[in-house]
Amino acid sequence: MHSIEQLQEIVNRAIASTKYTQKPTELYEPISYLMELGGKRMRPVLVLLSTELFGGNVMKALDAAIGIELFHNFTLMHDDIMDKAPLRRGKPTVHAKWSESAAILSGDVMFVEAYKMMIKVDDAILREVLDIFSATASGVCQGQQADMNFENREEVSVEEYLYMIKQKTAVLLAGSMEIGALIGGAEKDQAKLLHEFGENLGLAFQLQDDILDVYGDPEKFGKLVGGDILANKKTFLLIKAKELANDNKSKELAKWLNGTSHEPSHKIAAVTEIYDSLEVRQLAEVQMHQFVSKALSALEQIGIENKSKKLLADFARALLIRQQ
Repeated sequence: MHSIEQLQEIVNRAIASTKYTQKPTELYEPISYLMELGGKRMRPVLVLLSTELFGGNVMKALDAAIGIELFHNFTLMHDDIMDKAPLRRGKPTVHAKWSESAAILSGDVMFVEAYKMMIKVDDAILREVLDIFSATASGVCQGQQADMNFENREEVSVEEYLYMIKQKTAVLLAGSMEIGALIGGAEKDQAKLLHEFGENLGLAFQLQDDILDVYGDPEKFGKLVGGDILANKKTFLLIKAKELANDNKSKELAKWLNGTSHEPSHKIAAVTEIYDSLEVRQLAEVQMHQFVSKALSALEQIGIENKSKKLLADFARALLIRQQ
């Protein structure tokens, strides 16, 4: 059995050894550039960990794991264009370094390369794996579109928000784990349980991100704390605050959301104070704990006891104390 760190190293070595040297260079260089920016490699690691959970050889799952990471980075490349983001992990984004047109085309090729890696799985499970991967890819795009739609809407319900983050974030974790399980030889019902684990884990992960964006330690979180507040992003915290606020609080919140000349630090402090008064952080944490509990319940139903299962359980519980 491998540790998380060992699986990360396996993934990083595979990415470093894969070179995209085809022509034209403007089409392929951005793929290598983005893939080599690093990251925790959580999704491909979960593919490998899920394979090992069922007694499979992680090397048989490595191509699929890299395919998942290619797809994930493809979504980041296109998200950065839509968000007009200048930086990704402290480096210029692809569209900033090359051009928007180059980033769009390069992202498209990245998606194709992801499929090319995915079809390397055993023929016996190929159709099933591609069905899961295709459904996952469609779900992520649906989630991104829903998130963009929210920007133009005054009101978004908690149910709509949870569905959006399920599609945008959770389905990729769930699909990664289900694919890994199938490569490892899992029965379909057991693979579905791991899908359920991953989906609930992804929902908890995104809610924790919402909390940390407001209350996290910027040194440990790795992002600007309060960024969601400055962008008026419809997170669980904001949606709940708007839902619970009385007339006075609602007017005060609207003042900070609709104003265009507020000092950023003042806006962050004022909105955070409103969140505190309405105790929306605690509500988000309760919801997050519920998703973690559902994830652990699904994992418990898998009829295997080994180090990989314990690693997955520890990973889920670590969300409750995550600071970055």
